Amino acid sequence: MRIFQNSGVYASYLPRLDRLAHQAVEFRKRLRVFLDDSYGACHILKPPTELAAEVFFTNGDDKKLQKYWAAEHGLPSSSSMEEILLCQIEHHRTEIFYNMDPMRYGSEFLRKLPGSVRKSIMWRAAPSGNVDFGAYDLIVCNFPLILESYRKHGWRAEYFAPAHDPAMDNYAANGNRPVDVLFVGGYSRHHRRRAEILEAVSELGKEFRVVYHLDRSRLTRLAESRIGWLLPLREHKRPKSIRAVSQAPVFGRDLYSAISQAKIVLNGAVDMAGPDRGNMRCWEALGCGAAMVSDAGYYPKGMVDGVNILTYDNARTAVSTIRELLTDRHRLQEIAAQGHNMIRTLYNKDAQWQQFNRLVEIA
Repeated sequence: MRIFQNSGVYASYLPRLDRLAHQAVEFRKRLRVFLDDSYGACHILKPPTELAAEVFFTNGDDKKLQKYWAAEHGLPSSSSMEEILLCQIEHHRTEIFYNMDPMRYGSEFLRKLPGSVRKSIMWRAAPSGNVDFGAYDLIVCNFPLILESYRKHGWRAEYFAPAHDPAMDNYAANGNRPVDVLFVGGYSRHHRRRAEILEAVSELGKEFRVVYHLDRSRLTRLAESRIGWLLPLREHKRPKSIRAVSQAPVFGRDLYSAISQAKIVLNGAVDMAGPDRGNMRCWEALGCGAAMVSDAGYYPKGMVDGVNILTYDNARTAVSTIRELLTDRHRLQEIAAQGHNMIRTLYNKDAQWQQFNRLVEIA
């Protein structure tokens, strides 16, 4: 089975990748640097991580990576990203196209695929407006309500979860965790619930070591810039208590390292999947051995409140839950250990690969 997995990267991550891969001026070398950095590794199927011969992986929005491949295969320098991706699929003789960037490569793109492609599967774990995904044979993600919204359009949709990255285990083994509370993620006033939680927990910085690695929205960055202080953007600035504990965003192995330094990882969903929970931070926090404190909701199988994670209902209970956990070192370590053991066994890469193969059969 010849599988082609196409993924994508946040624009905020590309500067880091460019630094890591500054000497890797070939497609395969830059790809190897990317895979070694473990960015989004929970979503990458097992064979691509091993660069298996019958499987092809790329990031169809990484212009440098794609242009390297194009040059190495004689394509004109003017080739578009879509043209390069189509040539890669044809060259690979792809049978199963697994696309994790369907907003860029949607149904219209599928109609241009070569005849070798028998089935097309896409991952999408966020609301998508009026975008048409009807050309795909199957849509997958790990949020049941979002899957149900796809089914209402008449599209086939099935549950499929991220997997534990084995590279996390070395980070989970770290017993020296000087950071009491860590948050890593985006910050925007539009995500009001998350912003409220972050502000409340940031006040714990007066008692404990609290660190936020925030990827700020464009408007927040502008509001907090030198010129921004002169503009009417006060409501988009982060509260003083949040700015006091904030550092630059982290990605890839730097993210793993940051989590390995933390006793507790604060997680907070954004308003996109109702009460369903299961964002990437769940896999990363538990995988790297931290105790996760997250908002209440319906979690994926195995994630159980009071056993291997702790949940809160509002900002006040988030603060009290964290404070109580930090004063009970034994329970903190037990929650963290249970979480890591669960995620590395129930959600291992072999199980994910087997599940993907089952999905291919029914697509």
